[in-house]
Amino acid sequence: MQPVRPLVVACGALAADLRAVLQADGLDRHVEVEYLPANLHNRPERIAPALRPRLEAAADAGQPVFVAYADCGTGGALDALLAEFPGVERLPGAHCYEVFAGGPQFMALQDAELGTFYLTDFLARHFDALVWTGLGLDRHPELRDLYFGAYRRVVFLGQAADADLVARARAAADRLGLTFEQCNTGRDGLGAPVRAFAYRNEALHAAARE
Repeated sequence: MQPVRPLVVACGALAADLRAVLQADGLDRHVEVEYLPANLHNRPERIAPALRPRLEAAADAGQPVFVAYADCGTGGALDALLAEFPGVERLPGAHCYEVFAGGPQFMALQDAELGTFYLTDFLARHFDALVWTGLGLDRHPELRDLYFGAYRRVVFLGQAADADLVARARAAADRLGLTFEQCNTGRDGLGAPVRAFAYRNEALHAAARE
């Protein structure tokens, strides 16, 4: 009987970056990936309930799982869920901003300015849908000061060297009335734990096939 492929259950907002990580090492042939809707980014209380049935199905099938979410605003609900499934790990940190920037760099950014609104490549690309329209600012622009009055700057955490995304992030900062800064992070913060999971389980499965 062939062992099942390891599974990564991921936030849809990480799709492009996760594909790039897996394809770079040829791991996309050995790892199954399932994405949950990216709009859960705005409804973190729904993340753990959305993950539960997939984790239960994988446990029944004996399928190793890695959860490509940080806490992401669940307030510990994600960790409480994962405690029910021994061996299932998640991305380190509180959110994707910390994942991409790395803990020390993210804390330095926070220490420099608590009033920072962060954009990743995904959020820069989908700013209108997820932030401007998602928060109702297209219909009620007067809400901008209510939502963002405590913010002072936008920091764009860029995963890919893409001038168009930098321009989009800068335009988003202008629309929010905030100063703009750019920080190129790459994908190592996402790639390292996912690759470790994939290689560990592929090695086990290769041994089982021998």
